[in-house]
Amino acid sequence: MVGYDPEAKCVSAAEAAAAGSASGLVTRVLVSPLDVLKIRFQLQIEQLSSRNPTAKYHGILQAVQRIFREEGVAAFWKGHVPAQFLSVGFGAVQFMAFESLTELVHKATSFNARHSLVHLLCGGLAAATATVAVQPVDTLRTRFAAQGEPKIYPSLRHAVVTMYQTEGPQTFYRGLTPTLVAIFPYAGLQFFFYNILQQFSKWVIPAEAKSAASIKDLLCGSCAGVVSKSLTYPLDVVKKRLQVGGFEHARAAFGQVRTYGGFLDCMRQIMREEGPGGFFKGLSPSLLKAAFSSGLIFFWYELFCGLLCALKRPESTKRKEG
Repeated sequence: MVGYDPEAKCVSAAEAAAAGSASGLVTRVLVSPLDVLKIRFQLQIEQLSSRNPTAKYHGILQAVQRIFREEGVAAFWKGHVPAQFLSVGFGAVQFMAFESLTELVHKATSFNARHSLVHLLCGGLAAATATVAVQPVDTLRTRFAAQGEPKIYPSLRHAVVTMYQTEGPQTFYRGLTPTLVAIFPYAGLQFFFYNILQQFSKWVIPAEAKSAASIKDLLCGSCAGVVSKSLTYPLDVVKKRLQVGGFEHARAAFGQVRTYGGFLDCMRQIMREEGPGGFFKGLSPSLLKAAFSSGLIFFWYELFCGLLCALKRPESTKRKEG
């Protein structure tokens, strides 16, 4: 169902956008706590270890307990409103662009739209397009998830106005370079491995076992997300560090803060002060999030597309008329 299939084409670009938006919305609600943990870990300069007395967070369980104790359960959904705008917008643009690009490749070239390499290229391009469209919302989401108590930004409107007046419009695109550098291979590999795993699953799961189809989509998406995230994670850390630039005063309660001059300067400082391990801070919750979010995104997308196709079948139309 993911990608153009000339033999079973029943979802338009607009319907793909709707299915992508819906899958992003449902998934975001479920994985938001893992996203907050990942961002907190990525932004911490100190080593993530209980042996470091200056480190605020040591591990997943300790961080969950501390955030709950200091900020309450709602903290795990900090920045949820801009995050939902991000998920809904990104899902719509990404899947609409992916379906359109794979269809274009099939009709304009000699390549098979179902080929894994086509999914690699089109998946990367679709995600890059979606990233440019929603980057301002991603920056807002990061700021909200990163702030502690008392809040610097009490509302989304206040955050937009304050950031625009004090830092200028360019602040909404902080971290865009590493985001684009990271998202193209990440999303491309995600679609690539999902396609390969789906093809492999046809050898393992009998075609008549329809009840196993949803679980198959979930597992294939989860595995694709974990592999892709592992390969591109360092760039995600750099992106998050750049997105909170100019926001250092709100990070004082979390430990050390740093100012970065750009993409390369951020990489140099992380390597010099934190070592190679600094590029993999927050990897554990990030992989958990990647497994859940990627699996759920593909699961819900396939499900919603299947429902849209079912509604357009002749027997469904006849039942409505009856």
